Amino acid sequence: MTKPDLNDPAQRAAYRRELQGVAKPLRYTGVAFALLGAVLAIVRSKWAPQMPSAIPMAALALGVLNMLAAIALRTRYHQQRMRD
Repeated sequence: MTKPDLNDPAQRAAYRRELQGVAKPLRYTGVAFALLGAVLAIVRSKWAPQMPSAIPMAALALGVLNMLAAIALRTRYHQQRMRD
């Protein structure tokens, strides 16, 4: 692949769409885990105080880790793409 010309608005828009597709499932999984963790935290505080606090925290941590991995993959893809 050739390096995109980011001075051209059409190529810049196409490259932006291309970057949006990189690691998309990983990003969505991270968001899903973060939402699950938030919901579990609310459920624990209101209706299930016997639930260990580690469960919502683990879901939130998985969400953060997935998002960080997606950011790293996208950054690496961008760096490789700009190098060519």
